[in-house]
Amino acid sequence: MLYHVQIEITLKPTVMDAQGTTIEKALHKMGHTTVGNVRIGKFVTLEIEAECPNCARGAAEEMCRELLANPIIEQYHVTVVESEAVA
Repeated sequence: MLYHVQIEITLKPTVMDAQGTTIEKALHKMGHTTVGNVRIGKFVTLEIEAECPNCARGAAEEMCRELLANPIIEQYHVTVVESEAVA
């Protein structure tokens, strides 16, 4: 079965997000003064051939641990959705 996998990778809450802080300051200068706590992350989409949704999730989480995310400073959330069969 083919599964569509979405992975959201963000800095852990205890890690300072310099890029987010820079963007927040720029937004304030542009007049968007109600914006706060801006955090920047990554969004990865994959298609994984697997036997079940849990197998696809496990494969995606392994990829995160091995390459996609830095477990020291980043956290990730995996969402798995069954895909349409490709003809």
